[in-house]
Amino acid sequence: MRFLPGLLLLLPLINPLAHAEMFDDVFDRGELRIALEANTPPFNFMEGEKLTGFEVELGELLAREMDVRASFITTDDSELLPGVESGKYDVAINHIAVTPELQDRFDFSEPYSYSKAYLIAPKPEKPRLSSLDAINGSQFVRPPRPPEGVDLRSQVTTRRAAAKDPTLSLAIPFQKGNPAFKSSLDKALQRIKADGRLTALSQKWFETDMSKPAKP
Repeated sequence: MRFLPGLLLLLPLINPLAHAEMFDDVFDRGELRIALEANTPPFNFMEGEKLTGFEVELGELLAREMDVRASFITTDDSELLPGVESGKYDVAINHIAVTPELQDRFDFSEPYSYSKAYLIAPKPEKPRLSSLDAINGSQFVRPPRPPEGVDLRSQVTTRRAAAKDPTLSLAIPFQKGNPAFKSSLDKALQRIKADGRLTALSQKWFETDMSKPAKP
């Protein structure tokens, strides 16, 4: 079948959304590009030359469930969300809490973790946290810069102060307008929740199940 030259020029306009979905890009590449900072144990950090942590293992599980490979890109907080917004990275898995401000800029996966935290000024050092007591008494969350929403890397003073705070939902941001990608990501997350892998991962890194909201 032959097309007239003028018709060829019109073909890309027939369905302008045909190649707009990042779902197609991710699966054509066979790779999920995951941005993180790699400096906040136990979420994500370097152990010698190895990238590890709760969110690193989570990213690997999600990519495997989506039948692609996980490609981790280390960046700093000033580039993390702008990189997702521009399409440089597919997602950020970096203990980011869902806020109304961020929901204006990004679509989010279902939550993968929950936390109650009282935000105060961060300490310079970032000790590794291995238990809920450490999370409630040590550096855990950092107050965000206003445009970037809440990035859970500040300090929680006491368990009593943390208990008074609303629950923060940690989820995975990605570019708006990608329903097929959201569906694939959410279904992958639902599978690792349903079979207990997410609970096991949370128990491994936090010694408690942070994959479900705390009971009042």
